[in-house]
Amino acid sequence: MAFEFIDAALQARAAASLLRHRQCVGKVSAREIEVDGEAYLNFASNDYLALADETLSLTAQPGSRSSALVTGFQSVHSAFEAQLCDAFGYDRALLFASGFAANTSVIQALFNDPAVGRESELFQDKLNHASLLDGALNSQAKLTRFNHNDITHLRARLEKSKAKNKLIVTEGVFSMDGDCAPLVDIAQLAKTHNAWLMVDDAHALGVLGDNGLGSIDSGIKPELLVITFGKAMACQGAAVLCSQRVQQYLLQFSREYIYSTAMSPMLTEIAIKQFAKLRSASLQRAVLKDNIAYFTQTAAQLGIPVLPSTTAIQPVVLGSADNALAAQQQLKAQGIWLTAIRPPTVPQNAARLRITLTAAHTSADIDTLLNALKEAI
Repeated sequence: MAFEFIDAALQARAAASLLRHRQCVGKVSAREIEVDGEAYLNFASNDYLALADETLSLTAQPGSRSSALVTGFQSVHSAFEAQLCDAFGYDRALLFASGFAANTSVIQALFNDPAVGRESELFQDKLNHASLLDGALNSQAKLTRFNHNDITHLRARLEKSKAKNKLIVTEGVFSMDGDCAPLVDIAQLAKTHNAWLMVDDAHALGVLGDNGLGSIDSGIKPELLVITFGKAMACQGAAVLCSQRVQQYLLQFSREYIYSTAMSPMLTEIAIKQFAKLRSASLQRAVLKDNIAYFTQTAAQLGIPVLPSTTAIQPVVLGSADNALAAQQQLKAQGIWLTAIRPPTVPQNAARLRITLTAAHTSADIDTLLNALKEAI
């Protein structure tokens, strides 16, 4: 029978405790979630500043009606791109429907020409997001991986490279480990080896920096900066910040941008409002910082093996997928909502509970989590 591989693949996933399921959520906030009529403390949200809990009044139309290169690029898009350029210090910006789309399409567009690909090399951190790796695998450039946050290994890779065009790709904050890339050192390496730097700052935006602008507050300015709106901004979409010449190139060769309907004007208006809130959310950032410190200190006192992280992402690695699922179910029974992250999202034998803290959590919430977590693991 044709397509028997579908059943075989699903059975294999189930046998390995790797089968994924969706959960239909009822009410949800940065602090609480309702699933199947039951309420839980929510420690699985990327709404780090609790900005999604507020309602908005909108005037923009819901649909853009066409691609940005036909009639889809409207004044609301232009205004938001200008705001982003002014805030981050870039010449140009392009809006995308999602961070995944932005990451994959930019890398593919840059290295889509086989002739360019033959003289180009991509250097990617081994823990980079799937969207960054997919972009590389679907490009014509050579892909070289370097050990996670390992400057010495990256330097060795760069020194061996004969490529004319070199692009280093990393994340500002890594989505599964919660640690930060050594961007100052990477940027210096890039300069030394005449390479460009691309940073996916999805989980740093809103959380890092005095004004929530993420990794650029460390003083670096990568040639390509990708920010996404679905995490701390608590809305939808993404932007690529770059030079004028790169923007012009992407307008010609980014298939995702050329052939997709432009981002909804209504979603863009929401993003403008949320970006303004994010920049002024100093109190929420302070509360989040305190919550992170309280969590890490108390976890250490209780002997809970949390990976080293100073961000809102606090992973507890449990090894096997079975162990992670069992801990998830035990925590659920205690009124805590967490997600077991399993391969292939993380490496083999690195299944984990990915805890995310927000500004909406209280010290009592964190105590409840940690006491239940100690029992579960």
